[in-house]
Amino acid sequence: MALDKMTNLHLEDKIIRAELSEVEGIPVIKAFSSIWDQLWNFKARPDDLLIATYAKAGTTWTQEIVDMIQQNGDIEKCRRASTYRRHPFLEWCIPEPPPNGLELAEAMPSPRTMKTHLPVQMVPLSFWEQNCKIIYVARNPKDNLVSYYHFHRMNKVLPEPGTMEEFMEKFMTGKVLWGSWYDHVKGWWKAKDKHRILYLFYEDMKENPKREIQKIMKFLEKDLEQEVLNKIIHNTSFEIMKKNPMANYTKDFEGIMDHSVSPFMRKGAVGDWKNYFTVAQNKKFDEDYKKKMADTSLVFRMEL
Repeated sequence: MALDKMTNLHLEDKIIRAELSEVEGIPVIKAFSSIWDQLWNFKARPDDLLIATYAKAGTTWTQEIVDMIQQNGDIEKCRRASTYRRHPFLEWCIPEPPPNGLELAEAMPSPRTMKTHLPVQMVPLSFWEQNCKIIYVARNPKDNLVSYYHFHRMNKVLPEPGTMEEFMEKFMTGKVLWGSWYDHVKGWWKAKDKHRILYLFYEDMKENPKREIQKIMKFLEKDLEQEVLNKIIHNTSFEIMKKNPMANYTKDFEGIMDHSVSPFMRKGAVGDWKNYFTVAQNKKFDEDYKKKMADTSLVFRMEL
Protein backbone atom coordinates (compact mmCIF):
# COMPACT_ATOMS: atom_id res chain seq x y z
CA MET A 1 0.00 0.00 0.00
CA ALA A 2 2.69 2.46 1.06
CA LEU A 3 4.61 1.65 -2.10
CA ASP A 4 1.53 2.33 -4.27
CA LYS A 5 1.07 5.65 -2.56
CA MET A 6 4.66 6.60 -3.19
CA THR A 7 4.40 5.63 -6.85
CA ASN A 8 1.27 7.74 -7.19
CA LEU A 9 2.87 10.71 -5.53
CA HIS A 10 5.77 10.39 -7.88
CA LEU A 11 3.46 10.26 -10.88
CA GLU A 12 1.56 13.31 -9.69
CA ASP A 13 4.83 15.09 -9.26
CA LYS A 14 5.76 14.35 -12.85
CA ILE A 15 2.38 15.52 -14.15
CA ILE A 16 2.37 18.91 -12.43
CA ARG A 17 5.87 20.05 -13.33
CA ALA A 18 5.83 22.47 -16.24
CA GLU A 19 7.83 22.39 -19.40
CA LEU A 20 9.72 25.43 -20.56
CA SER A 21 9.03 27.16 -23.82
CA GLU A 22 10.58 30.39 -25.09
CA VAL A 23 9.43 33.95 -25.61
CA GLU A 24 11.91 36.28 -27.35
CA GLY A 25 14.61 33.67 -26.69
CA ILE A 26 13.96 33.65 -22.92
CA PRO A 27 12.87 30.36 -21.28
CA VAL A 28 9.41 30.72 -19.71
CA ILE A 29 6.76 28.32 -18.46
CA LYS A 30 4.38 27.39 -21.30
CA ALA A 31 1.43 29.01 -19.50
CA PHE A 32 3.32 32.34 -19.49
CA SER A 33 3.71 32.31 -23.24
CA SER A 34 -0.06 32.02 -23.63
CA ILE A 35 -0.57 35.43 -21.95
CA TRP A 36 2.45 37.09 -23.52
CA ASP A 37 0.51 39.51 -25.79
CA GLN A 38 -1.70 40.53 -22.91
CA LEU A 39 1.36 41.09 -20.71
CA TRP A 40 3.24 43.06 -23.36
CA ASN A 41 0.23 45.37 -23.75
CA PHE A 42 -0.19 45.85 -20.00
CA LYS A 43 -1.11 49.44 -19.15
CA ALA A 44 1.14 50.79 -16.42
CA ARG A 45 0.00 53.89 -14.52
CA PRO A 46 2.39 56.75 -13.69
CA ASP A 47 2.28 56.02 -9.94
CA ASP A 48 2.98 52.29 -10.32
CA LEU A 49 6.03 50.89 -8.57
CA LEU A 50 7.70 47.80 -9.98
CA ILE A 51 10.00 45.55 -7.94
CA ALA A 52 12.20 43.61 -10.37
CA THR A 53 14.69 40.85 -9.63
CA TYR A 54 16.06 37.64 -10.99
CA ALA A 55 14.22 34.83 -9.17
CA LYS A 56 15.42 34.15 -5.62
CA ALA A 57 17.40 37.37 -5.25
CA GLY A 58 15.55 38.93 -2.32
CA THR A 59 12.25 39.77 -4.01
CA THR A 60 9.89 38.96 -1.12
CA TRP A 61 12.20 40.70 1.32
CA THR A 62 12.19 43.88 -0.78
CA GLN A 63 8.41 43.68 -1.21
CA GLU A 64 7.97 43.53 2.56
CA ILE A 65 10.34 46.49 3.11
CA VAL A 66 8.50 48.55 0.48
CA ASP A 67 5.09 47.68 1.90
CA MET A 68 6.18 48.63 5.42
CA ILE A 69 7.51 51.97 4.17
CA GLN A 70 4.29 52.64 2.25
CA GLN A 71 2.17 51.70 5.29
CA ASN A 72 4.33 53.85 7.61
CA GLY A 73 5.40 50.79 9.60
CA ASP A 74 1.85 49.63 10.36
CA ILE A 75 2.27 45.87 10.87
CA GLU A 76 -1.47 45.15 10.78
CA LYS A 77 -1.86 46.84 7.38
CA CYS A 78 1.11 44.88 6.05
CA ARG A 79 -0.64 41.67 7.07
CA ARG A 80 -3.86 42.58 5.24
CA ALA A 81 -3.13 39.92 2.60
CA SER A 82 -0.36 37.62 1.42
CA THR A 83 2.61 39.00 -0.53
CA TYR A 84 1.21 37.47 -3.70
CA ARG A 85 -2.06 39.42 -3.35
CA ARG A 86 -0.54 42.66 -2.11
CA HIS A 87 1.95 42.90 -4.97
CA PRO A 88 0.77 41.15 -8.13
CA PHE A 89 3.43 39.04 -9.85
CA LEU A 90 2.92 40.35 -13.37
CA GLU A 91 3.86 37.40 -15.55
CA TRP A 92 2.77 34.64 -13.17
CA CYS A 93 0.12 32.51 -14.78
CA ILE A 94 -0.66 28.88 -14.04
CA PRO A 95 -3.95 27.11 -14.77
CA GLU A 96 -4.68 26.77 -11.03
CA PRO A 97 -5.85 29.26 -8.45
CA PRO A 98 -4.79 31.80 -7.12
CA PRO A 99 -5.70 34.27 -9.92
CA ASN A 100 -2.89 35.20 -12.29
CA GLY A 101 -0.79 38.29 -11.74
CA LEU A 102 -2.25 40.34 -14.57
CA GLU A 103 -5.81 39.87 -13.29
CA LEU A 104 -4.77 40.94 -9.80
CA ALA A 105 -2.86 43.97 -11.13
CA GLU A 106 -5.64 45.17 -13.41
CA ALA A 107 -8.21 45.00 -10.61
CA MET A 108 -6.01 46.86 -8.14
CA PRO A 109 -6.59 50.52 -7.24
CA SER A 110 -3.69 52.97 -7.55
CA PRO A 111 -1.03 53.34 -6.37
CA ARG A 112 0.02 49.78 -7.20
CA THR A 113 3.20 47.92 -6.34
CA MET A 114 3.93 44.94 -8.56
CA LYS A 115 6.73 42.45 -8.99
CA THR A 116 8.43 40.83 -11.95
CA HIS A 117 11.36 38.54 -12.76
CA LEU A 118 11.39 39.64 -16.39
CA PRO A 119 14.68 40.68 -18.00
CA VAL A 120 14.68 44.40 -18.75
CA GLN A 121 13.94 44.05 -22.49
CA MET A 122 10.72 42.14 -21.76
CA VAL A 123 9.18 44.65 -19.36
CA PRO A 124 5.95 46.04 -20.86
CA LEU A 125 6.73 49.30 -22.67
CA SER A 126 4.12 51.25 -20.71
CA PHE A 127 6.38 51.17 -17.62
CA TRP A 128 8.98 53.21 -19.54
CA GLU A 129 6.38 55.41 -21.23
CA GLN A 130 4.83 56.30 -17.86
CA ASN A 131 8.29 56.84 -16.33
CA CYS A 132 7.45 54.48 -13.45
CA LYS A 133 9.81 53.95 -10.54
CA ILE A 134 11.49 50.56 -10.45
CA ILE A 135 13.51 48.93 -7.66
CA TYR A 136 15.88 46.24 -8.90
CA VAL A 137 17.69 43.86 -6.53
CA ALA A 138 20.66 41.75 -7.63
CA ARG A 139 22.21 38.88 -5.69
CA ASN A 140 25.58 37.23 -6.23
CA PRO A 141 25.23 34.35 -8.71
CA LYS A 142 26.52 31.55 -6.47
CA ASP A 143 24.01 32.13 -3.67
CA ASN A 144 21.35 32.91 -6.24
CA LEU A 145 21.98 29.58 -7.97
CA VAL A 146 21.81 27.56 -4.72
CA SER A 147 18.60 29.28 -3.62
CA TYR A 148 17.04 28.78 -7.07
CA TYR A 149 18.01 25.10 -7.01
CA HIS A 150 16.22 24.53 -3.70
CA PHE A 151 13.25 26.53 -4.95
CA HIS A 152 12.97 24.19 -7.95
CA ARG A 153 12.98 21.25 -5.57
CA MET A 154 10.04 22.56 -3.52
CA ASN A 155 7.99 24.30 -6.24
CA LYS A 156 6.23 21.60 -8.23
CA VAL A 157 5.28 23.92 -11.08
CA LEU A 158 8.92 24.43 -12.00
CA PRO A 159 10.89 21.93 -14.08
CA GLU A 160 12.72 19.17 -12.21
CA PRO A 161 16.14 20.64 -11.25
CA GLY A 162 18.11 17.38 -11.44
CA THR A 163 21.33 17.24 -9.41
CA MET A 164 23.12 20.35 -8.22
CA GLU A 165 25.74 19.68 -10.92
CA GLU A 166 23.06 19.51 -13.65
CA PHE A 167 21.29 22.60 -12.37
CA MET A 168 24.55 24.53 -12.24
CA GLU A 169 25.11 23.73 -15.90
CA LYS A 170 21.61 24.99 -16.78
CA PHE A 171 22.12 28.13 -14.69
CA MET A 172 25.47 28.90 -16.33
CA THR A 173 24.05 28.47 -19.83
CA GLY A 174 20.83 30.40 -19.07
CA LYS A 175 18.61 27.39 -19.70
CA VAL A 176 16.44 28.09 -16.68
CA LEU A 177 13.18 29.93 -16.21
CA TRP A 178 13.67 33.71 -16.82
CA GLY A 179 16.89 33.04 -18.69
CA SER A 180 20.49 33.97 -18.03
CA TRP A 181 21.34 35.50 -14.65
CA TYR A 182 24.25 37.29 -16.35
CA ASP A 183 22.09 38.96 -19.01
CA HIS A 184 19.49 39.82 -16.39
CA VAL A 185 21.73 41.68 -13.93
CA LYS A 186 23.73 43.35 -16.72
CA GLY A 187 20.65 44.39 -18.68
CA TRP A 188 19.07 46.11 -15.68
CA TRP A 189 22.42 47.66 -14.70
CA LYS A 190 22.63 49.30 -18.14
CA ALA A 191 19.04 50.53 -17.96
CA LYS A 192 19.48 52.23 -14.58
CA ASP A 193 21.15 55.29 -16.10
CA LYS A 194 18.28 55.93 -18.51
CA HIS A 195 15.30 55.32 -16.23
CA ARG A 196 14.08 55.81 -12.67
CA ILE A 197 15.66 52.62 -11.38
CA LEU A 198 17.08 52.10 -7.89
CA TYR A 199 19.60 49.25 -8.25
CA LEU A 200 20.31 47.44 -4.98
CA PHE A 201 22.44 44.50 -3.94
CA TYR A 202 21.26 41.68 -1.70
CA GLU A 203 24.65 41.55 0.02
CA ASP A 204 24.46 45.27 0.92
CA MET A 205 20.98 44.71 2.34
CA LYS A 206 22.26 41.88 4.54
CA GLU A 207 25.32 43.84 5.63
CA ASN A 208 23.52 47.07 6.50
CA PRO A 209 19.71 46.85 6.29
CA LYS A 210 19.25 50.32 7.80
CA ARG A 211 21.33 52.04 5.11
CA GLU A 212 19.59 50.18 2.26
CA ILE A 213 16.09 50.74 3.69
CA GLN A 214 16.91 54.47 3.90
CA LYS A 215 17.87 54.40 0.20
CA ILE A 216 14.48 52.85 -0.61
CA MET A 217 12.69 55.45 1.55
CA LYS A 218 14.47 58.28 -0.24
CA PHE A 219 13.63 56.74 -3.64
CA LEU A 220 9.96 56.48 -2.61
CA GLU A 221 10.08 60.05 -1.25
CA LYS A 222 9.05 58.92 2.22
CA ASP A 223 10.36 60.51 5.38
CA LEU A 224 9.79 58.29 8.40
CA GLU A 225 10.76 58.73 12.04
CA GLN A 226 13.72 56.78 13.43
CA GLU A 227 11.34 54.73 15.55
CA VAL A 228 9.34 53.66 12.47
CA LEU A 229 12.57 52.85 10.63
CA ASN A 230 13.69 50.60 13.51
CA LYS A 231 10.32 48.85 13.43
CA ILE A 232 10.71 48.22 9.70
CA ILE A 233 14.25 46.84 10.15
CA HIS A 234 13.01 44.46 12.85
CA ASN A 235 9.88 43.26 11.03
CA THR A 236 11.65 42.68 7.72
CA SER A 237 14.43 40.60 9.29
CA PHE A 238 14.70 37.05 7.96
CA GLU A 239 13.72 35.51 11.32
CA ILE A 240 10.50 37.53 11.62
CA MET A 241 9.51 37.14 7.96
CA LYS A 242 10.12 33.39 8.04
CA LYS A 243 7.43 33.16 10.75
CA ASN A 244 5.04 35.57 9.02
CA PRO A 245 2.38 33.58 7.09
CA MET A 246 1.61 36.67 5.00
CA ALA A 247 5.20 36.76 3.73
CA ASN A 248 6.51 33.17 3.80
CA TYR A 249 4.26 31.76 1.03
CA THR A 250 2.53 29.20 3.25
CA LYS A 251 -0.83 30.89 2.52
CA ASP A 252 -0.83 30.64 -1.29
CA PHE A 253 0.08 27.85 -3.70
CA GLU A 254 -0.81 25.00 -1.39
CA GLY A 255 -0.10 21.73 -3.15
CA ILE A 256 2.30 23.56 -5.46
CA MET A 257 4.99 24.61 -3.00
CA ASP A 258 6.13 21.83 -0.68
CA HIS A 259 7.79 23.56 2.28
CA SER A 260 8.72 20.17 3.77
CA VAL A 261 11.16 19.63 0.87
CA SER A 262 12.72 23.07 1.40
CA PRO A 263 10.99 26.07 2.99
CA PHE A 264 10.29 29.04 0.68
CA MET A 265 12.32 31.13 3.11
CA ARG A 266 15.28 28.83 3.53
CA LYS A 267 18.37 30.60 4.91
CA GLY A 268 18.56 34.10 3.45
CA ALA A 269 22.32 34.02 3.94
CA VAL A 270 25.34 35.30 2.03
CA GLY A 271 28.01 32.68 1.29
CA ASP A 272 25.80 29.61 1.68
CA TRP A 273 27.06 28.45 -1.74
CA LYS A 274 30.23 27.23 0.02
CA ASN A 275 28.15 24.39 1.49
CA TYR A 276 27.23 23.19 -2.02
CA PHE A 277 29.97 24.03 -4.56
CA THR A 278 32.83 21.57 -4.87
CA VAL A 279 36.32 22.99 -5.45
CA ALA A 280 36.16 21.90 -9.11
CA GLN A 281 32.69 23.38 -9.62
CA ASN A 282 33.78 26.64 -8.05
CA LYS A 283 36.82 26.87 -10.33
CA LYS A 284 34.71 26.18 -13.41
CA PHE A 285 32.06 28.68 -12.29
CA ASP A 286 34.64 31.40 -11.60
CA GLU A 287 36.24 31.04 -15.03
CA ASP A 288 32.84 31.21 -16.75
CA TYR A 289 31.80 34.17 -14.57
CA LYS A 290 34.95 36.10 -15.45
CA LYS A 291 34.25 35.70 -19.17
CA LYS A 292 30.59 36.63 -18.95
CA MET A 293 31.15 39.64 -16.70
CA ALA A 294 34.12 41.06 -18.63
CA ASP A 295 31.92 43.63 -20.41
CA THR A 296 30.32 45.27 -17.35
CA SER A 297 31.28 47.52 -14.43
CA LEU A 298 29.01 45.45 -12.18
CA VAL A 299 30.77 43.91 -9.18
CA PHE A 300 29.38 41.23 -6.87
CA ARG A 301 30.49 40.09 -3.45
CA MET A 302 30.35 36.33 -3.04
CA GLU A 303 30.73 36.57 0.75
CA LEU A 304 30.62 39.15 3.52
